[in-house]
Amino acid sequence: MIIDSSKLTSLRKSLEGRHSEMVSLIRRLVEIETPSGDEQGSRTLNDQLESVARTIPSVSSVERIISPSCGEHLLIRAFDRNGHDDKPALILGHTDTVHPRGTLSALGTPRIEAGRLYGPGAFDMKASCVVALEALRVLTTLNPPRRPVRLLLTCDEETGSATGRPLVEREAARAAHVLVLEPPLPGGCAKTSRKGVGQWKIAAQGIAAHAGLDPKAGASAILELARLTERLHSLNDSMSGISFNVGLIRGGTRGNVVAAQAEMEVDARFSTTDEARRVVELMRSLATFDERVSLTITGGVNRAPLERTAAVAGLFRHAQEIASQLGFNLGECSVGGASDGNFVAALNVPVLDGLGVDGDGAHAAHEHILLADIAPRTALLAGLLSTL
Repeated sequence: MIIDSSKLTSLRKSLEGRHSEMVSLIRRLVEIETPSGDEQGSRTLNDQLESVARTIPSVSSVERIISPSCGEHLLIRAFDRNGHDDKPALILGHTDTVHPRGTLSALGTPRIEAGRLYGPGAFDMKASCVVALEALRVLTTLNPPRRPVRLLLTCDEETGSATGRPLVEREAARAAHVLVLEPPLPGGCAKTSRKGVGQWKIAAQGIAAHAGLDPKAGASAILELARLTERLHSLNDSMSGISFNVGLIRGGTRGNVVAAQAEMEVDARFSTTDEARRVVELMRSLATFDERVSLTITGGVNRAPLERTAAVAGLFRHAQEIASQLGFNLGECSVGGASDGNFVAALNVPVLDGLGVDGDGAHAAHEHILLADIAPRTALLAGLLSTL
């Protein structure tokens, strides 16, 4: 892992010289609305990405993988060598956003103001797609990596990666390490740990009765779930890595009827594998307060936690040293949200997350990137690829 500061300086200068081209491409990508599940938007965006990728000499193939009802995943292979059996480096990102069609016109974006580029999906994470392609481009001529490189951009990350997950796991299992281009926390911190996520649906079956004439004959499914909600939320503790949130509840038929049916959706977070097991056991053992009500519980762990292992810490320290040579400080943080990097961590493959362009407002109306951070973050990625 030798770091040549002169080569890093050359990388950054070359990328600074392509600043306007990179900004232009980011704007073009933001102008293509790609909410999760929008097949046309996904294909149109991949048309742009494929067109750019095929102008990079080190790119050997571009594969578009159909995801029914979602769009297309994109897998780009670069720096392949005949007979070379080194495990590749995997760059991981996604092309879908949470913003529905029409957001662009409603917000009047993309626009540039005070050194920021505003637009839905700019921060999370279309700027990062450009960063990945430009890193491949600059390394082609200045400092080719010793490993093959794979760039996987999925199209359903924001909705749980139902079809993207198998691809992420397949490519990660083959990789030496994985670099995730999710946005950093504002200030540019890389993410060395993420909580895992569990999602459950609890359906309650009670007994209907007239709310006025004979309420005691009924067993309210809504009341049962309200009690369960209070129980789960009472377990939340800022000192623990475990937390619960009942985010959706529905049920009943009429205001004057004791509700016979109700259901709720529960989101659980946990910091370690042991905590994940505790949450699973808790959800399995949930009992009713009213024995006349029965529960049907479905769901489970969607993403295991990304824990700060020795391998993750080693990747971060290496990235921190490269950033220092490039002239900026790289901090680290732990976050409650999950990403496809969690799937990688579950395979015990070294992973570093939060390497995208700095900015703010992920999933919000003020979403933006900092234009001055584009070249440094691209140089950081290129430096990692060339030295790992």
